[in-house]
Amino acid sequence: MSFSLIDWLFDFAARLPLNLLHRLGFALGWATYLLSRKYAARMRENLRYGLEGHSDMEFRKVLNAAIAESGKSLVELAWVWRRPLSEVTGLVKLCQGWEHVAAAQAKGRGIIFLTPHLGCFEVSALYMAERMPLTVLYRPPRLVWLEKVMRSGRERGQLRLARTDVGGVRLLYKALKRGEAIALLPDQVPGNGEGEWKEFFGRPAYTMTLVGRLVESSGAVMLMGCTERLPDGAGFVIRLTPVEFIPGSPVVAQMNAALETAVRAFPAQYLWSYNRYKVPAGVEPYGRKSELKTGDRA
Repeated sequence: MSFSLIDWLFDFAARLPLNLLHRLGFALGWATYLLSRKYAARMRENLRYGLEGHSDMEFRKVLNAAIAESGKSLVELAWVWRRPLSEVTGLVKLCQGWEHVAAAQAKGRGIIFLTPHLGCFEVSALYMAERMPLTVLYRPPRLVWLEKVMRSGRERGQLRLARTDVGGVRLLYKALKRGEAIALLPDQVPGNGEGEWKEFFGRPAYTMTLVGRLVESSGAVMLMGCTERLPDGAGFVIRLTPVEFIPGSPVVAQMNAALETAVRAFPAQYLWSYNRYKVPAGVEPYGRKSELKTGDRA
């Protein structure tokens, strides 16, 4: 499929009202769930860990909503990336916790926005980039045409993209050193050597260690930034919550705990279909090393 055709499709979808796109996303979410057994099984399994201790009725209620919300998160990208920036950010009805941003800026401290796969996280980055320089870490997609579409939709306002490589990480360090803000997905599975196994909703998840290194080297403020999608295309609500860095305590564990709290606030909008618990290429599965040592002694 050519880039020009994709470009046209995105432009066409962006002309549709957001509430209509969300209805289409509802249908897409259910179609994907019903047609892909692997997708459906992963979503159910991950959600069961996230809702451990809840009743079957509550599980089913959240699952049904999550199926629809996952479709909305995909379809709304055309609207978010192609509509005028002021129109997109204008649908942010409320930004709770902005005082934490103002306090960090008053002290000249950098800010690390942790924006997980929760709600419409694309909107939060654009909202921040209207108000301050923002460097966002991203993993380039395999499809060349998708990266072109993605970059054109994201690099607006004062937003700058940084690839998940050595050069991109350097950009993050430099931005924080200047007292600016950066943003990244704290629940994105890192590559070999870039993470460690930490518990996330009761299961070992290979979790990035980059955030810890950034905090320790820069003294930046960590803020969990979550963007809730309101019903019927009515807009979005951004919630900014401080993640306190306790010296001597693993930042990775603190980050995952803060993320769990954020997800529990509106679990139906978390991307439960994401393969969060996968073992990246070259990484020893959790517990594998200890098992090998036990076997050697035997």
